Amino acid sequence: MLINKVVLQTGQLNKTKEFYINHLKFNCLSMKSNSFTIEVGESLLEFVETNEDTNPFYHFAFNISSNHFQEAKRWAQSFVKLTIEDGLDEIYFEFLDAHSFYFEDPSGNIVEFISRHSISPKSAKPFSIQSIINISEINLTTLDVFPVGKQLISNGILVRNNKEMVNSLNFMGAKGCYILLGPPNRKWLFSNKQAEIFPVVITVDNEKIINVSDRGEIKINRIK
Repeated sequence: MLINKVVLQTGQLNKTKEFYINHLKFNCLSMKSNSFTIEVGESLLEFVETNEDTNPFYHFAFNISSNHFQEAKRWAQSFVKLTIEDGLDEIYFEFLDAHSFYFEDPSGNIVEFISRHSISPKSAKPFSIQSIINISEINLTTLDVFPVGKQLISNGILVRNNKEMVNSLNFMGAKGCYILLGPPNRKWLFSNKQAEIFPVVITVDNEKIINVSDRGEIKINRIK
């Protein structure tokens, strides 16, 4: 699976734009009065200003090369303060054979850089923002985990490793790209925040657009 594009809402558009474009130096593909879109390797990430009196936040992850973890971590530490979990600023997921580090952006999003050692390619070049491979993860938070999961499955987005669905966190997808389907009030790693429901639009495999409402309901449209 490939996550082609993710559209998020933000209550801090100008600060978030400054952070990603001028601070971290992501390539900006589009800028409007109420939105901007950056290039994240093979993926696109768009931030749209919300008209509601809310402060939406999400968890998303970026895939990086299997040999870039420590170099990417040093790069990130020159720009941001990494968040801490159990006294550590990184984590190794043994079941994934992957390392991750995390930080928060001005919108309060929980941003993760993940190096999947077994499946991500190696790179001979030094790490830079252009080294990011694609969007690895984006959360889909809903009260209706099982009905939403069944909708995703019926559209070919399966639970990782064909596991049974659970009423907690489900990794929907494959090949290092996942929609993180789960309920609200679940604590995010490397954050004091608990998952909340906010609208998001996710384009997958250049063929499916998943629209998530502010109630966590989804509609899936096929790209013609």
